Amino acid sequence: MSIEELARANVRALTPYMSARRLGGKGDVWLNANEFPTAVNFDLSQQTLNRYPEGQPKAVIENYAQYAGLTPEQVLVCRGADEGIELLIRAFCEPGKDAILFCPPTYGMYSVSAETFGVEYRTALTRDDWQLDLESISSQLDNVKLVYICSPNNPTGQIINPQDIRDVLEMTRGKALVIADEAYIEFCPQATLTGWLSEYPHLVILRTLSKAFALAGLRCGFTLANADVIAMLMKVIAPYPLSTPVADIAAQALSPEGLVAMRQRVAQIVEEREFLVSALRDIPCVEAVFNSDTNYILVRFVASSAVFKSLWDQGIILRDQNKQPTLSGCLRITIGTREESQRVIDALRAESV
Repeated sequence: MSIEELARANVRALTPYMSARRLGGKGDVWLNANEFPTAVNFDLSQQTLNRYPEGQPKAVIENYAQYAGLTPEQVLVCRGADEGIELLIRAFCEPGKDAILFCPPTYGMYSVSAETFGVEYRTALTRDDWQLDLESISSQLDNVKLVYICSPNNPTGQIINPQDIRDVLEMTRGKALVIADEAYIEFCPQATLTGWLSEYPHLVILRTLSKAFALAGLRCGFTLANADVIAMLMKVIAPYPLSTPVADIAAQALSPEGLVAMRQRVAQIVEEREFLVSALRDIPCVEAVFNSDTNYILVRFVASSAVFKSLWDQGIILRDQNKQPTLSGCLRITIGTREESQRVIDALRAESV
């Protein structure tokens, strides 16, 4: 018997998530993974690497709770928001019986995580403006335990209409959890749903330090929910999800000084985003630049595949979104430094000659 035959059937059939790093490329302008463009410095203060870390590091939990305006009992720290996506499926979905639902075009890990655990996934395609199709969601809720809504949405960049999310919360009350994926919320903090947790016991919010906190390499995320949801997730999470150095740096990033630095980075990215959007709108090979509330923009190009390859060959690595529903001709561009933005602009101008 081959190793492949030993694997579970659903894993054999699985198409893995193609992360930016997995796709490769030999570039010097990396604008495909929605990372902050420059490194931030931290000092490691914890030297007790001979001991296991705290399962839920107190300083990290308390700092994040204070930052999010919640109590520590409403916060779970894990390995990126990706682990939060998985923990919810593991805790709440019976393989072969329950389903999850999400709304493409959106983040690719919802489907991969469901398939990995043998849980059905359903899709309610968004409308032409990439807002939720409430009728489609409502008609597919039988046996659905989890509804994932990414807001602001990756890769389209826009905030999902709060009233529509409220409608989904009402239609799922007593039946399913609604998970608001707020990985990019620091770029539009007014849109967070944390204030809704007291009203909706079945609301869950996912957060990360990978974007505005400039710590993608740390792999640290948060699941925010009411205490009874957190208690369920605590049953299935690994005993020591965060290493001591990760917890050490995360606590520093969430200190008052760390939050000031994060907000300065957000302001820098927003200013850079406006510069890039303005320049792109004057380039002939650009069909449309869509408004964004994040650290990336979605752009529709004439002959997008040729543009993508030409920039790739020049060491400018973007993210191709052509295969996503309704995103034909679209590339996603992470906001980098001014120099990186200029490289993109110059390369695209040359394409249009």
